[in-house]
Amino acid sequence: MKTVLAPAPSNARGGEKVNLEQLVSRAKVGDDDAFFQLVSLYKEQLYKIAYAFLRNETDALEAIQEATCRSYLKLARLKQPAYFRTWLTRILIHICLDEQKRRKRIILDPMEDDVESRASIPMDDQNVDRMQIEEALARLRPNYRHIIILKYFEDRTIRDIAEVLGHPEGTIKTWLHKALGALRKDLGKGW
Repeated sequence: MKTVLAPAPSNARGGEKVNLEQLVSRAKVGDDDAFFQLVSLYKEQLYKIAYAFLRNETDALEAIQEATCRSYLKLARLKQPAYFRTWLTRILIHICLDEQKRRKRIILDPMEDDVESRASIPMDDQNVDRMQIEEALARLRPNYRHIIILKYFEDRTIRDIAEVLGHPEGTIKTWLHKALGALRKDLGKGW
């Protein structure tokens, strides 16, 4: 098992690194500061993932809060401390998917709250392109959309995506290929 070093938290002295596995071990025995440091290491990544799935800041923050709470309560079940990030990401994705099912809406469609904010965005070529991409992503099958979000919005590797989603790497590659083909077909030749 490889040792993963996490960036030093703000209260660490000098340039010392904190071992991720040590933080997980400390958190498992009830060290709340260690757990806070762990979650803080990944807070930006968690927000990006939640926002990419839910397209609403409030919903994204609530999903992160729920994922943090669930991971805190179930931390004893984590068998391999080196996979804390993957484990936490998987919890967050499941929460986002549950929220999508609960609301029974497509995540990237314009929402009532979003209509006013979109109207205030200047309609230059870049914003028009972004909106077309968002609409095309919304039309993808959910498993394809999840892979695109993790691969291109989060810059995850195929192996990491396979671990997070719980599917073989070959399946992820196939779905990625099909998702990209569907996007190309949907967006037309100019893409």
